[in-house]
Amino acid sequence: MTSTWQNYRLVIFAVLAAIIVFTLSAFVVSEEEQAVVIRTGNPVGTVNTPGGETNAGLYFRLPFIESVRLIEKRLLDLEMTDEEVLSNDQQRLLVNAYARFRIVDPVRMVERAGSTEGVRNALTPILNSVLRQELGRRTFQAMLTAERGSALANVRTNLDRQAAQYGAEVIDVQIMRTDLPDAPLQSAFRRMESDREREARTIRAQGSRDARIIRAEADAEAANTYAESFGKDAEFYDFYRAMQSYDSTFASGEATGESSIILSPDNEYLRQFRGRR
Repeated sequence: MTSTWQNYRLVIFAVLAAIIVFTLSAFVVSEEEQAVVIRTGNPVGTVNTPGGETNAGLYFRLPFIESVRLIEKRLLDLEMTDEEVLSNDQQRLLVNAYARFRIVDPVRMVERAGSTEGVRNALTPILNSVLRQELGRRTFQAMLTAERGSALANVRTNLDRQAAQYGAEVIDVQIMRTDLPDAPLQSAFRRMESDREREARTIRAQGSRDARIIRAEADAEAANTYAESFGKDAEFYDFYRAMQSYDSTFASGEATGESSIILSPDNEYLRQFRGRR
């Protein structure tokens, strides 16, 4: 009877351990998302990308070693609101425009921009610049004719060329509204505000890029340190990784309100926790 009960306990603990491992390693990618698997700061795989070999569904990663970045697969918007543009006939115009884009190279996006918001921050000043240049070659009257379509096609081409470095593809650019300013003073204030916002977006994009580079270098250095420690002292490396696993497992339980985990004293997962080698 005792032997049978011990067998039952071993089965229960094995099932619990399997559930924990499954929870930490499994991730789901929906039809509207694509994913990049990152290991020690470097992209090592993709899921459900345009033209890729994998589709949406359930996938697995290496717990504590790999992380997953989910990215929108749908069209995304980029807006330019009340930007002042000087036309070829010296008319100061208030332009509201938008662009639609999508992420076609998620690996490059993660490396260069980090997130879709990072892509927006990088492309917004570029959209403003190319739109100013294109509209500055034309008169205000020309923008009310069929020449407007040709100008927007050029803007889309130039913006798409710049967006490629962030793994994005520009699908469309449209001008929603083009007006003459209400008053010189309001126009001046609006222009100053737009310039400050554009400068802030540029600074944030540069800071985000520098932060990603620093994190990637730190992750690479940490990976090298782990590898060297494993080569010099395999037992210490095993002990250190076990402590990281315990910390992550118990911390996740506290975050979800489950502050206790019941395992057998003889469970192999707790070998280092009990101080056994």
